[in-house]
Amino acid sequence: MSIVDIVIEEERWAAYGLEAQAERAAGAVLTHLALEPELFRVVVLGCDDARIAELNTEFRDKPAPTNVLSWPTEERGSRFAGEAPDLPAPGTAEEPAELGDIAIAWETCAREAAEQDKPMADHVLHLLVHGVLHLLGYDHIDDDDAELMEETERQILAQLGIADPY
Repeated sequence: MSIVDIVIEEERWAAYGLEAQAERAAGAVLTHLALEPELFRVVVLGCDDARIAELNTEFRDKPAPTNVLSWPTEERGSRFAGEAPDLPAPGTAEEPAELGDIAIAWETCAREAAEQDKPMADHVLHLLVHGVLHLLGYDHIDDDDAELMEETERQILAQLGIADPY
């Protein structure tokens, strides 16, 4: 059973295979955190820079495109800086627990991958892992939280055969 519901607004994402990448990223994050992937659900929107700029303006008051945005269904952040957030309760195979929504922008991702001389697939996988971790309460607001989130990303990406993005 799929753990990702995909919404494609930018057709280049369909040709790219965003759904498979999102499944891979979400599954890797959940497995790394000892959660059963099939008991959770994530929605991923593949959009363009114009759409993500609208979302960034509406939800973050930042009128510019960005690479990825996420909206958790509930706040799960830790009470203490640098401490892992509490993990969500799983749903069932018939009714998986909804973790939230992620939007990812084609042009920004492609530009960043080229600028950083990284394969697009590696960069997108990293951004999706990053987004799923946000849905689970990880953040990078302060240095201790950023260190925890980045190290968790490194571990997950290493398991996927992706080089350290930092």
